[in-house]
Amino acid sequence: MRALIALVAVAASVAAAAFLANHQGQVEIVWQDWQIDTSVGVLIVAVLLAILALSGLVGLVSALLRLPRNVRRRRRERQRRAGEAALTRGLVALAAGNPAEAQLQAYRAEKLLGHTPATLLLAAEAAEHQGDAATARHHFAMLAERGDAAFIGLRGLLAQALRAGQVETALRLAERAQRLRPDVPWLTETLLALQARSGQWDAALDTLAISHRRGVTPPDRARHHRGVVRHELSRAAENRGALRQAAALAAKAQAQTPDLAAVACHHARLLIALGRSRAAARAIERAWHSAPHPDLARTYLEVYPEAEPLERAAALQRLAAQNPSATESHLALAEAALTAQLWGEARRHLMAVAAETGPSRRLCLLMARLEDSDADGTGRAREWLDRALGAPPDPCYVCAACGSASDEWHSLCPRCGGFDTQSWRVPEHTGVEPGSRSVPSLLPLMLPDSDLPRIETGAAKTPDGLARARQYDN
Repeated sequence: MRALIALVAVAASVAAAAFLANHQGQVEIVWQDWQIDTSVGVLIVAVLLAILALSGLVGLVSALLRLPRNVRRRRRERQRRAGEAALTRGLVALAAGNPAEAQLQAYRAEKLLGHTPATLLLAAEAAEHQGDAATARHHFAMLAERGDAAFIGLRGLLAQALRAGQVETALRLAERAQRLRPDVPWLTETLLALQARSGQWDAALDTLAISHRRGVTPPDRARHHRGVVRHELSRAAENRGALRQAAALAAKAQAQTPDLAAVACHHARLLIALGRSRAAARAIERAWHSAPHPDLARTYLEVYPEAEPLERAAALQRLAAQNPSATESHLALAEAALTAQLWGEARRHLMAVAAETGPSRRLCLLMARLEDSDADGTGRAREWLDRALGAPPDPCYVCAACGSASDEWHSLCPRCGGFDTQSWRVPEHTGVEPGSRSVPSLLPLMLPDSDLPRIETGAAKTPDGLARARQYDN
């Protein structure tokens, strides 16, 4: 396209020159005492030359006027390149584990580039790695006041406050950060944990509602969190003496956290306190169906405080019927059978657990208790006690964030403060893992001397049937 335009321009110039050569004319210019006689062609050439000279003069003057600004621009460009180089060297030094060099390069970059988000962040991180918390806090605070990088500064200040254990300060910073970025999952979890530490359970429900609307927290996890919050609200209502309100909140909490036996136990005990023993039993039976747990069995027996050992064993059979294949069902029935002196029934359930999961510490202790009931079983009982020392651990509440184990469930991990991070499972163990079948040498110790009566796990069993089994055992 440019070649075509140039060709057209050359053709026009040639045509104009040919026209002027064929049509020569005279031009006379008189100005005061001056008179100029020339041809039209010469006049046109003179005018063009004058225009070119004027354009060159204007360009020269403009260049002279722009010279200071161009010098400043080139200086700024050199400073920018030098600052970016210092910034890059600082990042490399930080990644290489040399915070002193990183801090030096951050100072140079800040001097060349000014207080940009990148230089402030590098200076803050370098100071953090140097252990200079005050300098890091100063740079993070400067970042927090910048609209384009406020979230970065708030995150740094929040991390410092958490490390220092300043819960109230961290909570304020987390609330500010969430207003800026309400779609960040880790921030929602951190804010929930801080609100939980401060006992602000209503605010925690609001935070969960916002995160649910925005899709920040997965629906199942958000539902579980709401159940834990309502459990804590129920406990607060119980402390105020509002048992009915506490029971209503506990019912919702149990429905939303079917895997937490502690929540179901709390709900059942509230119902027992209100005189609703049958409803308490149903609540525990629902929980046993989804998450059998020793505390559920103990709470279930609180429904029958005056029951005899055989009656308690029958009650636990009704509970175990909700989840008859669960390990905890067999263990609960074995303990009840031991208390009722139903040695054969206890051995049968313990054998079922050993064949399914292998011997845990609790199983070994129960076997020692069973063998100790026999006059000739003292040696076998001692052997089971020895095996308990090296047996795999029993399930407990394990934090998914820090891995700490606890016998009791807490909405906040006692070690790391994580919110709703504890679950009932077997902790890590270097010995024989649950579920291992490589324990055939242990099974003969659990075999009875003769055929044992079989009592099926079910709700149809009565104390009379258990009494007959006890008579058979004796």
